[in-house]
Amino acid sequence: MSRLTETRAQRLNVANPTQMEMRADTTSGSAPISEDFEGKLVAAQQQLEQLKAQQERIEQEKLELEELNERKEEFLLGQNDISDRLATSLTAIDRELFEMRQEMEDLEQTRQCFADHQQKIDGINPQSWTREELKSELKRAISFLDLAEDEYEEAMEHFKGGRRSGVFAPAKKTSKKASSTPSEFTSHFKQGFAFNLPLIIAAAIAYIIYFFTN
Repeated sequence: MSRLTETRAQRLNVANPTQMEMRADTTSGSAPISEDFEGKLVAAQQQLEQLKAQQERIEQEKLELEELNERKEEFLLGQNDISDRLATSLTAIDRELFEMRQEMEDLEQTRQCFADHQQKIDGINPQSWTREELKSELKRAISFLDLAEDEYEEAMEHFKGGRRSGVFAPAKKTSKKASSTPSEFTSHFKQGFAFNLPLIIAAAIAYIIYFFTN
């Protein structure tokens, strides 16, 4: 082997270890870069998933808030409606209770008045009157009766058209004082006039004869 060949072989032998070290360094350096990229990718994916989950929570909270606002509006509408109806009904009920209380007071006073009249009228016993008491007792009894009838008719008129109008019994017209009295008077007048007519004629003739003869 010549000297030139030996020198070239030595150079190759020297060069191979260096190239091998460079290749080894290159291979060992690429592994950390790849692991770091994969770590960042995983972290980014995790962050993206967290953001997505957070967005879903926000959307859910938004829907819940919208639903709560709708229910709130429905409550406000219902609150105003029932409040107005309750206020109207309370006013009507208060007015009805006032009228009922007033009506009950009027009925109580009317009852007391009727009870007093009934006690007085039921206490009248014409059979016990003496001949001397007849005129005065009859006058007093008739005044009691007229007063009771007047107040009874006033009460009927007061409660007329109301819920308690049915508690009053209609009056039983057995006689008509205003019409019976003139009729009896007229009848007696006619009877008396017919009975005395001949006497009246005779007196008239006598008066005429006396007037012309004198």
